[in-house]
Amino acid sequence: MVFQYYPDTDMLYIKLADDVSTESEEVALGIVLDFNTENRVIGIEIENAARYVDMARLEVSALPVAQLLLTQPALA
Repeated sequence: MVFQYYPDTDMLYIKLADDVSTESEEVALGIVLDFNTENRVIGIEIENAARYVDMARLEVSALPVAQLLLTQPALA
């Protein structure tokens, strides 16, 4: 699972699976689910994320994480 935040557009993308999106559906205002060919949700897009999500805090509880990677976005 990968959390990607794009500050220039204030969009948060949660990548649930490493697959190709073949269909997308807006399920609520500014919330878009991406589906693969088997109709499984592979990603969640949240527009205007700072309005809905506390971007200053990430809490993980009882998640069996084998590897944790903290990365910085590439500088343009």
